[in-house]
Amino acid sequence: MLITPRSKLLFIGDSITDCGRKRPVAEGLFDPLGNGYVAQVSAILGATYPDRPMRVINTGCSGNTVRDLKTRWQGDVLDLKPDWLSIMIGTNDVWRQFDSPLFPEVAVPIDEYEQTLDALVGTTKPLLKGMVLMTPFYAEPNLADAMRAKMDQYGKVVLSTAKKHGVIGVDTQAAFDRALKHQHSTNLSWDRVHPNAIGHMLIARSFLDAVGYVWSPVRREK
Repeated sequence: MLITPRSKLLFIGDSITDCGRKRPVAEGLFDPLGNGYVAQVSAILGATYPDRPMRVINTGCSGNTVRDLKTRWQGDVLDLKPDWLSIMIGTNDVWRQFDSPLFPEVAVPIDEYEQTLDALVGTTKPLLKGMVLMTPFYAEPNLADAMRAKMDQYGKVVLSTAKKHGVIGVDTQAAFDRALKHQHSTNLSWDRVHPNAIGHMLIARSFLDAVGYVWSPVRREK
């Protein structure tokens, strides 16, 4: 696996990352990481790699856009000095364009989204051992749906930014699309945005696959 033992792995994002995590910084005892994919990743790593302990931190904040990440970047990323950083942002940047059309100032247009994400990645990458950029997703199989189409555009920005900077890009929308071929979206997310446990595991698995996690510890030991 790419993440080495005793690395500090920090996840930042919106409500999909937050998931009720502890404040001000989610790490330590008594299940501080929330009830989403961050906690699942930590639990899987802890259970199958007991010889390779990793320090997992969650600084996700519900409702955040990439603008909000920029505002709190110093305190919630740089000051914590992670070895690895995972960024998953974009859902609210898109969603506010649809659920709050009378308040365009709360949404983040795609050009600002791209410029802000590019700047955060570019200035932070030299300080890290590794970085993962995960696309936003919308659990809607109809590609012609307006919000799904817009989310796909923002997802392409994430993957192109990852490629530009030579970091890991993860297409979480593709993971949901594979599941949506066999299941209705309500079995993954009640509102097509906030995942249930199955939906979060799709994200967790996508992340772990991207960093080279070996799903069979027996095979790993051989």
